[in-house]
Amino acid sequence: MLLLLLRITDPPPVEALRVRTFDALQVLAPRVPPAERPVAIVDIDEASLREFGQWPWTRTRLAALCRKLQEAGAAIAAFDIVFSEPGRLSPPLLAQTLPDLSAAARADLRAQPDSDAVFAEAIGRLPVVLGQTAASTPVAWAGEGPPPQTGTAVVGTDLDPETALIGFPGLIRNLPVLERAAAGRGVFTISPERDGVVRRVPLVLRAGGTVVPTLALDILRVATGADTLLIRTDESGVISIRLPELTVPTDPRGQIWVRFSPHDPELYVSARDLLNGTVPPERLRDKIVLVGTSSVGLLDNRTTPLDRSMPGVEIYAQLLENLLTGATLTVPNEATLIEVDATAAVSLAIILFAPILGALGLLMFGSLVAAQLAFVSWYRFSANGILFDATYPLLTTFSVYLTLVFTHYFREQAGGRRIRTAFGRYLSPDLVEQLAQSPEPLRLGGEERRLTIMFSDVRGFTAIAEFYKDDPAGLTALMNRFLTPLTHAILDRQGTIDKYMGDAIMAFWNAPLPDDDHEAHAAAAALDMLARMDALNAARRREAEASGHLVLPLDVGIGINTGACVVGNMGSDLRFDYSVLGDPVNVASRLEGQSKRYGVKIVLGAATADAIRERYPLLEIDRVQVKGKSEPETLFTLLGDEAFRGSDRFRRLAARHAGMIAAYRARQWDETASAAQACRTLAQDLRIDGLYALYAGRAETFRREPQPADWDGVTVAATK
Repeated sequence: MLLLLLRITDPPPVEALRVRTFDALQVLAPRVPPAERPVAIVDIDEASLREFGQWPWTRTRLAALCRKLQEAGAAIAAFDIVFSEPGRLSPPLLAQTLPDLSAAARADLRAQPDSDAVFAEAIGRLPVVLGQTAASTPVAWAGEGPPPQTGTAVVGTDLDPETALIGFPGLIRNLPVLERAAAGRGVFTISPERDGVVRRVPLVLRAGGTVVPTLALDILRVATGADTLLIRTDESGVISIRLPELTVPTDPRGQIWVRFSPHDPELYVSARDLLNGTVPPERLRDKIVLVGTSSVGLLDNRTTPLDRSMPGVEIYAQLLENLLTGATLTVPNEATLIEVDATAAVSLAIILFAPILGALGLLMFGSLVAAQLAFVSWYRFSANGILFDATYPLLTTFSVYLTLVFTHYFREQAGGRRIRTAFGRYLSPDLVEQLAQSPEPLRLGGEERRLTIMFSDVRGFTAIAEFYKDDPAGLTALMNRFLTPLTHAILDRQGTIDKYMGDAIMAFWNAPLPDDDHEAHAAAAALDMLARMDALNAARRREAEASGHLVLPLDVGIGINTGACVVGNMGSDLRFDYSVLGDPVNVASRLEGQSKRYGVKIVLGAATADAIRERYPLLEIDRVQVKGKSEPETLFTLLGDEAFRGSDRFRRLAARHAGMIAAYRARQWDETASAAQACRTLAQDLRIDGLYALYAGRAETFRREPQPADWDGVTVAATK
């Protein structure tokens, strides 16, 4: 009932949804223009302005344009322009306004014909409809006697123009001499919808205290030879407007929905070409010719359902074609009642059949009803030009369906709790929650995603295992003791544990739940893992000192890489695991192995480094062709958190380190060794001494044993 009341009151959001639905219908099936176009546009375009000068043009040039239209055989000419002020270059006006003129020159100018009178004389030779525009303030008529205007008659119930029609306080007319010479006058004011899109154009409106036709309607009145417009009304407002042999249905405010076709350059004839006499006469013969502008600088472009920018004159041209070919769109006055009835009927059916049909049956029934409503809306639009909004009935019934689903949700919560209990000890919390909400992922298959993968491994674990060879329970306790903080460091930063492989951990980010900052989260987890291992080693040392036992410190190497992988449930139909596959996974495993060789704790692949280099302190390690790969990979190490990256110490170290790498690749072995020693001094307590010892050793070796001429600085890793 609340949703029905919402449709009846029709607030702006509901109206916006409806008109956008009508836009979609027009986009799907735009109007097909007739083969013989009854309308043409003489366009004051950029080319015309370049040749004849800026707007406004002289009235004598406009008179020449009218004469050219007459010679071309145009049936009616209409100006989408208002001429409310005297021509600024009219000779008599110049005689009054130009200073420092001689008496003879002033008299000669006064003797010249008035430009407005010349324009009026040209207008009188051809049926011309002049444009007027509505104004937000009252505008006085400058002529003698009442202004010429089109007569209107109201048929039906009494129509109150103050409330039914769109109204404006003022009306800007043309000069009296032009108004009297014209065959008709029409307002070309177009008021877009709230979102700035033109969908409806009024055929009549109230301006300056009187009912006036708009430009397209008065053009048709002149074409049919009628003197009066007949406005038919009922209690809701305007029903239709009649001319001889033409009845146009409107909405209660006297507006008509335009059935648009895309912007059509074929409608246009450049005013320059017309004035220069290069337009074939048959191009305009027996047509209604609108004179307007497409120039961006004259600010007459509008947005339609099909085009972001369409000249306002073309909107009137398309409206005229709508009226002349019967292609107009209509929204019946009883449309609201029809939509409310359809909404109520379908919603009640959903409520009644829900307990009977079950979930699948209800879904099929709802889909069938939705398809029928959509078909009715489409058919009435495409076959009859009637706009029926199926969107609101569909959304309302869908809301009713969601309400039923929501009540069913509470019954399903018990099942979700059972899933959490069964899997909570084996999967990551995020994955458990996802499975509880939607058990469907518990099947074989995967999806491609860009992931960040981490491998961590305890160095020298063989020696540690040998130390505990007589105490397997102690080894198990130790493994649990160091795997627990490492796991928490990963899970606390949105990571997913893939598997434990003895003392090693494989984890990844950005699955099963999206993580837009997965590279940085993996880097932060790696730093936290090192910090937690330091804390664990310190605690173990204290315990060993207290008990007098020997302690072997735990040292972790970490490899991190980023790339496109397949992630999902992998395995057989009897047992499967949520895991990840792909080349970036293999590379991440190889990078972890390189951490020991290069004497660093964390090794990053190039893709991971590129994503976090602006936030974290990174140093390039080397260009390495890891085992099993044909292309070299640039490796980096991570030194600390974001605060350390901004320190002066890191800036100095990064500069000297870059110099070392450059000297190494340039085969400058003395400079390489010197830079390595300087970096080693700057990097004290950063736990990367092994890296600089490696480069110093390479420099000494390569000095004795020069590399071949084609050496490119790439290190080939012989082991994993």
